[in-house]
Amino acid sequence: MPESAQPLFPDAVDEERAATGILPAQQIRALVRKHYISAAVEIGEELIQPASLDLRLGPRAHRIRASFLPGSEATVEDKIAQFATHDFSLTDGAVLERGCVYVVKLLEHVRLTKDLSGTANPKSSIGRLDIFTRLITDNASEFDQVRAGYEGPLYAEISPLTFSVKVRQGTRLSQLRLIRGKPRMAGTETRALLDALGQDDPYRGGSAVSVNLRGSKDSKFIGYRARKHTPPVDVDAKGSYEAKEFWEPVEADTTGGMILVPDDFYILASREAFRVPPGHAAEMVAYDTLVGEFRVHYAGFFDPGFGHEEAGGKGTRAVLEVRSHEVPFVIEHGQIVGRLLYERLSAEPDKLYGKAIGSSYQNQGLALGRQFRPYQR
Repeated sequence: MPESAQPLFPDAVDEERAATGILPAQQIRALVRKHYISAAVEIGEELIQPASLDLRLGPRAHRIRASFLPGSEATVEDKIAQFATHDFSLTDGAVLERGCVYVVKLLEHVRLTKDLSGTANPKSSIGRLDIFTRLITDNASEFDQVRAGYEGPLYAEISPLTFSVKVRQGTRLSQLRLIRGKPRMAGTETRALLDALGQDDPYRGGSAVSVNLRGSKDSKFIGYRARKHTPPVDVDAKGSYEAKEFWEPVEADTTGGMILVPDDFYILASREAFRVPPGHAAEMVAYDTLVGEFRVHYAGFFDPGFGHEEAGGKGTRAVLEVRSHEVPFVIEHGQIVGRLLYERLSAEPDKLYGKAIGSSYQNQGLALGRQFRPYQR
């Protein structure tokens, strides 16, 4: 039997369950092995997460005059030719300036079957640096979506909003989930899952996420606000920067609320602690105009095992990356700022989010990105 005619996931334990859902690590690995996902530089195991694939920057970046979508009649390269001001090498590293927009072709190339699609999101450490990054494909009319049956290159649009950042070929800014069928659960299934996890009643089809603005009984500390006019941050560095040079602490107000200042960037935390069981993944809906004129949580993927006892978790709070739009906006303690939507996996993954695979934020408190040393207050 030729490879193209063989079952795509011969190692799937439950073929019926494998027919729909977000693909777990072992099925992503199968896509790589059969060259449905390929790259000029080897795709190593470190790139394969429990329910997603880390994507890497390629060797050249293009500074562009404006963000774009190619639309049905154009490729990304067509638009780069139209809007780029200049290009430069990332081979030895380069700084992407705050407030500028760049497009980088990624190392990964996909050849999806007609029943496989994809969706992308920034990685957690990237959201915590306030780097606005989105995936683009040829002929796309939406960001962060890879249509079923797509064959072609992938590109990242990158716009650092708070800090200038240093990146290089191989830097991982975003992650891709592969999806077969419709993994979203019905309301009754969601309610049963949340009851089993001991989490809140469903909120508009998911679990409510509210903000903690009171701190704890021992501390008024509730978050961080990014400083302005800082040096660039090397995205690939780990524990290399003194947090005080880039962040200032935010303490609880006696009113139980706070005013978000336009153009300021905040790191806050949810009141709730969440758990994602092994057979599921979750995504935080980042922005909802019904709850106010601000954005919360750039990096929306929660992997199987996040906060879950099987992966060494005890329930983990969501870190909220918050930015107000246009006008000052008041948020209150306990205000619902988003929702966590749970989705089925096509099979349980062969690895879970947690310390065993080097995950950075299991059992996190108010954690800054991994680039910073712990804040000494």
